[in-house]
Amino acid sequence: MIFDAHLDLAMNAIEWNRDLTRPVAEIRATEAHLRDKPDRGHGTVSLPEMRRAGIGLCVATQIARVEHDAWSPVAGWRSPAQAWAMTRAQLTWYRAMEEAGEMVQIRDLAGLEKHLALWTADDPARLPIGYILSLEGADSLITPAHLERSVGEGLRAIGPAHYGPGVYANGTDATGGFNARGRALLREISRLGLILDVTHLCDDCFWQALDLFPGPVWASHHNCRALVPHNRQLSDAMIRALIARGAVIGATLDGWMLTPGWVRGKTTPQSAGLTLAQLVEHLDHICQLAGSARHIGIGSDLDGAFGTEQTPQDLDTIADVPRLAGLLQERGYSTADVENIMHGNFVRFLCMAWA
Repeated sequence: MIFDAHLDLAMNAIEWNRDLTRPVAEIRATEAHLRDKPDRGHGTVSLPEMRRAGIGLCVATQIARVEHDAWSPVAGWRSPAQAWAMTRAQLTWYRAMEEAGEMVQIRDLAGLEKHLALWTADDPARLPIGYILSLEGADSLITPAHLERSVGEGLRAIGPAHYGPGVYANGTDATGGFNARGRALLREISRLGLILDVTHLCDDCFWQALDLFPGPVWASHHNCRALVPHNRQLSDAMIRALIARGAVIGATLDGWMLTPGWVRGKTTPQSAGLTLAQLVEHLDHICQLAGSARHIGIGSDLDGAFGTEQTPQDLDTIADVPRLAGLLQERGYSTADVENIMHGNFVRFLCMAWA
């Protein structure tokens, strides 16, 4: 079984208007004439493809940022209330998938153990995909009370920022630490027992978060700055600090985060020679820093507003993610190591965080 620590399923269903219960080929065909988004006709994720991959568990997001600059290339909403409304729509879609038997929400250790036993004993093609609900960027939280309400609805992880300056924290391409509301939010995240996702935090907020937050921490979808220099990536010092906290880092399959020199809209997987082997380089780099394979996993982000125009050439859909297992074995990783990378490390982390 595979654990994918980052998928924006509801965003794709609601904002991209994709019926994720259909095969990827069918979704691509319905979008072939559209040009409103760069990945139209090139998507890689659907629920049937996830089952083909054996992805029985994922961290599925709610995401709706507040846009502070109307001309920013990253789309957003003009107020927290609008962003909150979008996360409500996304949650409603997850509930609809539960009612249809397509997905099941995993909220606690008992639910996790039950789901793991189900996927071990039965045919994945017939099973619901388990999802742990995460909030990517906290801009949509109008007040701290909205966070407590979300926890009651099953929210189990939160990343305080996304791109640029945020309501509570600064994200990718921004600078500066948490503001007063953000520091209060960290205290509330700790009080409510949530997992803190440090993904997208700018460097200042990253280090401040590790100082201020005493609870469980992971990085759901990150690669290595030493291999692809950019503030979106984790530096070696950050990786070592996360390892010291017992974190697991999910490696992502976004092309510009896998190979240096990528120019969006110009570079292609073919021109860059991009394959899944580059992801193995990032995974191995973290393992070398850790001295083991116990702190890495997969956070594919394969539906994060890009498709095959920005993924490895040897990946057509998310069903090809299992190819990583063979590449890791060729690199010298043991069967036990590969199982930990594909799902075991994140499962172990959840068992400890929820114990």
